[in-house]
Amino acid sequence: MFTGIVEELGRIVRVPSPGRAGQLEIAATRVLAGTNVGDSIAVNGVCLTATTVSAAGFTADVMPQTLAHSNLGALRAGSPVNLERAMAADGRFGGHIVSGHIDGTGTIRRIRRDQNAVRFAIEAPASIMALIVQRGSVAIDGISLTVAELAADAFEVSIIPHTIEQTTLSHRKPGDAVNLENDVVGKYVQRLLHGVCTTPAEREAANASASPSPLSLSYLSAHGF
Repeated sequence: MFTGIVEELGRIVRVPSPGRAGQLEIAATRVLAGTNVGDSIAVNGVCLTATTVSAAGFTADVMPQTLAHSNLGALRAGSPVNLERAMAADGRFGGHIVSGHIDGTGTIRRIRRDQNAVRFAIEAPASIMALIVQRGSVAIDGISLTVAELAADAFEVSIIPHTIEQTTLSHRKPGDAVNLENDVVGKYVQRLLHGVCTTPAEREAANASASPSPLSLSYLSAHGF
């Protein structure tokens, strides 16, 4: 488990052939402390397993499934990546619960300055938007962020200068693909409401055909909540 607080901006040293599964080699320093082969490190929000660890960095395998559901396939030598070690049991919970299991990718629609902050508008598939909540949490490339505005097919986050400087967001531009992970609490609630819908395609179909939820203030009050 991760918290969405990026520890370090690493650099890609080597990638598999474009579109092919294989091994990533990543230059890093801070996340190497206490890291052993077999440990989990989030790379742009994707939970990967360290297969080798050296003084200069680590390697991790990426599968076809990972490439199909994330932006890791677009990485090239020199690309910056957000890195976070798995949370220690006695660690500080600075962000929100992040599993490192990407729900899909979104596209940066717009970036604009808002006084001392920068606002990113992210266009996302309906299956992801269904679980985006105003003022709720979302992980973008592994960064724990709060939803500032919500539209039918996009949402906005407002980002402080420190986060911009310490993450890949300082390198992002409109049109770039970003990894998105919905709040895990919302995913469990959706599963309870829609039963066996487990894949993005199933959730999108269920959301399109679902009747209005019976949940309301009066319903909850009548059932003791």
